[in-house]
Amino acid sequence: MGVPDLRGATVFNVDSEASTVHIHVFRGGALARLGHNHVVTSKQVSGRIWTHPTLSRSGFELQFPVATLIVDDPAARAAAGSEFASEIAPKDRDGTRQNMLRPEVLDAERHPTITLRSVRIDGSAERPQVTTRITIKGVARDVEVPAVVRIEGERLTAMGEFDIRHTDFEMKPFSVGLGALEVQDRLHIVFEIVARRE
Repeated sequence: MGVPDLRGATVFNVDSEASTVHIHVFRGGALARLGHNHVVTSKQVSGRIWTHPTLSRSGFELQFPVATLIVDDPAARAAAGSEFASEIAPKDRDGTRQNMLRPEVLDAERHPTITLRSVRIDGSAERPQVTTRITIKGVARDVEVPAVVRIEGERLTAMGEFDIRHTDFEMKPFSVGLGALEVQDRLHIVFEIVARRE
């Protein structure tokens, strides 16, 4: 995609400590009641966002490491709502994490980073509709991402949620018993990115 043209833009650097991406993973299959929904969280988002008086020249580049993803943080589960109310034993969290990092899913060893880059921005500066190129496991897909953006002094906050599918990124959802208990293809992403003026 080349180097972005930042002339005339205001650049904000992501505050990793204040930013989060939550990935909601849902159980499925005939025996779904025996499984759990999961929340996978990144607290290590890095990158930059730039705003321009001409909205189409605004954009962002974000990334986060796969190896540091947190599985079923209790606070994240509580915030995610009643579908995530059950408690997860430490051994189950560890098992979910191991499944998530294996080659069939995120392939963390060969693809250590997930990246997101803006391709096109429509709508308004406060409620942009962003075509976002997401790269997971070396597979890039363009996804429509609605967001709410606030700029208060030196601080920019972007929030939103959207869905992707495992199979769009050539990830194979976990499944046992010929699919009697499985992970659904759909993933629901909830993000809050905080950035500070460069």
